[in-house]
Amino acid sequence: MSEKNITMPVSADEQVNSNQTRRSFLRKSVAVAGGAVIAAAAAGRASAGAQVTEPLAIPPTNKILGRGVVSVPYGLPSKYEAHVVRRNVEWLTPDTIASISFTPLQDLEGIITPNGLHFERYHGGAVDIDPSTHRLVVHGLVDKPMIFTIEDLKRFPQKAAFWFLECPANGAMEWRGVQMDSLQFTHGMISCSEWIGVSLLDLMKAVGVKKEATWFYGEGADGAALQRSVPLPGAKDQFGKPLPEFDTNEIYKDVIVAYAQNGEALRPENGYPIRLIVPGCEANLSVKYLRRIKFVDKPLVTYQETRHYTDGMPDGRFRQYTLVNEANSVVTFPCPDKKMSGKGSYEIRGLAWTGRGKVKAVDVSVDGGKTWKEAKLLDPVFSKCLTRFTLPWEWDGKEALVMSRVTDETGYVQPTLRQLREQRGSNSIYHKNSIQTWKVLPNGEVHNVQIENL
Repeated sequence: MSEKNITMPVSADEQVNSNQTRRSFLRKSVAVAGGAVIAAAAAGRASAGAQVTEPLAIPPTNKILGRGVVSVPYGLPSKYEAHVVRRNVEWLTPDTIASISFTPLQDLEGIITPNGLHFERYHGGAVDIDPSTHRLVVHGLVDKPMIFTIEDLKRFPQKAAFWFLECPANGAMEWRGVQMDSLQFTHGMISCSEWIGVSLLDLMKAVGVKKEATWFYGEGADGAALQRSVPLPGAKDQFGKPLPEFDTNEIYKDVIVAYAQNGEALRPENGYPIRLIVPGCEANLSVKYLRRIKFVDKPLVTYQETRHYTDGMPDGRFRQYTLVNEANSVVTFPCPDKKMSGKGSYEIRGLAWTGRGKVKAVDVSVDGGKTWKEAKLLDPVFSKCLTRFTLPWEWDGKEALVMSRVTDETGYVQPTLRQLREQRGSNSIYHKNSIQTWKVLPNGEVHNVQIENL
């Protein structure tokens, strides 16, 4: 046996000497680390931590037993995260029945929105539907109209993907000027989840959709009976004109009838027991509490497709069926909800997305758009999904104007506020995807501002 494989016993004296040597080494290491911290501070660089001067105190939780298993049968967040909740704007709508809540983007990590924080949009309030009695009818221009139970749908092959849902009114309050000094309220009408369900293509095969069908519409089982038209190949508007939106003929290929979200059944506020998911498009197309899909040869032209979800233009006309959500991005740190804590090293973080496919690149500026640096995109980068980006930043403690600009895989570049207003005016509501600017003050406060001459 070679010497390197032999472990020799150690005497008591040798153990004492060894322990003393280790303690001496640790004290010297702490002193060196402390000197490095002081040197870093002197050089104006922030340190992630503080100098060790005394042993770490034993916390109270080291001296007690915690809760047992299933004491909370459905897990809940820590009580110290009680501030991370959806919020609404009381003056935005007359009541909460036909209203919206906002996702706390500033407090989330990664690309997945927990189900309990997914933004809500109701046209007639959330309802509780018994899945054992709920039915989905698929009919219209088909060879074989069919009715499905929830269990019938679950027998089809599953389709799952990570997609964002965004209300087209995300940012609507900011069209004419700054209204809300909070990321949650400027961009919180968006969430991202893994959606699981049945591909629309499989349902189309089952019923035999006729070639003259150029649209389908979904209808909800809630009090609003929300109906929205979704285009198929060859779709034209009610006046016989081709739709103006990007890749309209491809929208239907990704559509699913979802029954699960982020690993569990849909929750009532998200459409339980089934809903449509139309990835990349206005979230109102993803009809909740789905009870009917009808294939037709023209759009339904519903109340929601005329009174709402149309874009007012500067000349007084309204554009219709602008279904795809354009590329957008926002810096999530720093932001009005997350202030700076003194000059030094930071990481600018944010989210980017596009209904046209994948995010290709994100640029970040800290001087109001005078200069830009390319940010790092963090994996995963999925199509029609939130994408994270980061950029190291050495803040000198002076006033800064922080913003991001996304380019998607089709070459579309997120517009400035000036560019968007030149095209759309300032009386619109939907599809506000202009560059967002945060103003960082020397005291670390961050505020929502608009730069009109950019």
